[in-house]
Amino acid sequence: MEKYADTSIRNVVFLSHSGAGKTTLVESILFALGKVTRQDSVDGGNSNSDYDPIEISRKISINTSLLHATMNGIKVNLLDTPGYADFIVELRNTLPAADAAIVVISGVDGIEVGTQRVWNLLENLAMPRAIFVSKMDKENADFYKTVAAIQETFGKHCVPLFLPIGKESGFKGVVNLLSKSGWDKLSADEQKSAAKWRETFIESIAEADDVLVEKYLNGEELTPEEIDKAMKKSLKDNIMVPIFCGNSIAQIGIKEMMSVITADFPLAAGDAVKEVTDGNTQEKKQIVAKSDQPFSAFVFKTISDPYVGQLSVFRVVSGALTSNTEFYNVAQAGTERIGQVYVLQGKEQLPAEAVYAGDIAAVAKLKNTHTGDSLTDTKHPVLFSTLVTMEPAISYSLKPKTRQDEEKISQALAKMTLEDLGIRVSRDAQTHELILSGMGDVHLEIAIERLRQRYHVEVEVGTPKVPYKETIRKSVKAHHKYKKQSGGRGQYGDVWLEIDPLAHGAGFEFVDKVVGGAVPRQYIPSVEKGVRKKMSEGILAGYPLVDVRVSLYDGSYHEVDSSDMAFQIAAGMALREGVLEASPVLLEPVMDVEIVIPDDCMGAITGDLSSRRGRVQGMDQAGRYEKIKAQVPLSEMLRYATDLRSMTQGQGSYTMSFSHYEEVPQRFAEKIIAQAKTEHAEE
Repeated sequence: MEKYADTSIRNVVFLSHSGAGKTTLVESILFALGKVTRQDSVDGGNSNSDYDPIEISRKISINTSLLHATMNGIKVNLLDTPGYADFIVELRNTLPAADAAIVVISGVDGIEVGTQRVWNLLENLAMPRAIFVSKMDKENADFYKTVAAIQETFGKHCVPLFLPIGKESGFKGVVNLLSKSGWDKLSADEQKSAAKWRETFIESIAEADDVLVEKYLNGEELTPEEIDKAMKKSLKDNIMVPIFCGNSIAQIGIKEMMSVITADFPLAAGDAVKEVTDGNTQEKKQIVAKSDQPFSAFVFKTISDPYVGQLSVFRVVSGALTSNTEFYNVAQAGTERIGQVYVLQGKEQLPAEAVYAGDIAAVAKLKNTHTGDSLTDTKHPVLFSTLVTMEPAISYSLKPKTRQDEEKISQALAKMTLEDLGIRVSRDAQTHELILSGMGDVHLEIAIERLRQRYHVEVEVGTPKVPYKETIRKSVKAHHKYKKQSGGRGQYGDVWLEIDPLAHGAGFEFVDKVVGGAVPRQYIPSVEKGVRKKMSEGILAGYPLVDVRVSLYDGSYHEVDSSDMAFQIAAGMALREGVLEASPVLLEPVMDVEIVIPDDCMGAITGDLSSRRGRVQGMDQAGRYEKIKAQVPLSEMLRYATDLRSMTQGQGSYTMSFSHYEEVPQRFAEKIIAQAKTEHAEE
């Protein structure tokens, strides 16, 4: 593979609302710049970017794909990200690998929910960006209406650099407002309008330099060199966002956009400086992104490839990495030997002798390297802060269909969680269910589909059980004598218990109050064991009994027939009888919930929380968004991710963590107990 100079690499991430034409644009770039001999498509199921069988069948991107093309001696790494909201973790962990972004907006549909979401992410990172208005050949496509919406939503600093020639099916080219190429194809009226847009664009980039602003305001013409310099600076500093337009299928506007990317977009290496943490001192410092510096890189993605195994995809920040050498993994504090270095082109792995500062590559079969790890040489360890994790929004319970599936599922899920950081796997200590958690319905559906297709594991899917608990509200005394004679040695155990409620969260306390040897010492542990066993089984509905004190204060025994088992049974029966007299109640987990929504959704969301027995604890303003803090029973939140998306048109998000247990209202408890008894009877 060719070595590119530090100034000859651009890393560009492509973002959009799902279906806006992002992947089609990337495919168009590959074809326009001669990287492929035909223009493949998402609809045709043969795109270079969406090559996963599930992506092909669903016709959506679910993974970030890495591709590249070359123009004017500049290598452009193209990072094609998922547009669907459920894959936000994949998208967010891709962003640090890029230096600039292209936000694709449909000229037909305009700004959609996903557009706003990715724009907010770019704003938070202050990442340089441009906008590509796609589908300009489609019916009802309107460039100027889309530009007006962009400026109203994102700001007046978003200005067209290219204007369309023609409209809808008559769209046949673009005009470059700076070079004026294509100007002659406009009508006289269109040229007048274009001249105004050109003035607006030059004015916006002139703001990058005070001298140029003064010169411009004095009516002096800016030189091409001044415009070029101002263009680079205004892009890099986010002073101006250029708007492109085109038709990806017909290759209109594609090379024009790429000429701007290669000439004016921020460099991947050269003069760039990155802030890192020193691996030895843990202090912040800066490193220079050049190939002649010590090697440093970070892993931003892990791919499970069916042929080469685990692929670790990394961005080289400084220095170089050569095939068949080694690196130091700072996060894991160990050295790893590597084999072949690869440059990725979709699903293809192209061997490379080495990879240099600013570039993106992959290595296979690393034993102890994961997404988010920092790679360096041994003498210059540094840590990059790139990894993003998010709390899952929805969970399913999984049950393997066969013993063979049960044996394979753990290994399969372990591989999936390495590849997809949005997935969490756990086993509920109380219900013993295997829980798969993710960012949304589609996310988990695809994870289950991947289990079946890639790992040949079949599962039954359900809604996780709520881990209810039981407790009591008053003190009682209980007695049970277990006596059984059926020939030979009998069974005899006799216990008297005091059962008292404890404060919520206090747990369980066993007290030995026996005097005078009414219950021999060797049987007292058996009484406690019988009590604990019955507590774990529950009394009301089969849920664990908690927050009680059980005191053994009297009893009797038989010299021959008493045994450990007899006292265990007697203790369990006494506890059961006592609890039923002690005003037993059901407890449910209550969650701390933090919801971020557009301010115009406030009424609908607070009303919905009230219907879920939620209690709003506070509200904070965050720009045009509201942050609601509330406490809501877990049973009311099991499908909340889907409901919130529907109520906010996909713009809402939430996080949730356990707060405490509290008593279930009687009318709800009766239904839960009845349902539990039905399930136990069926079992």
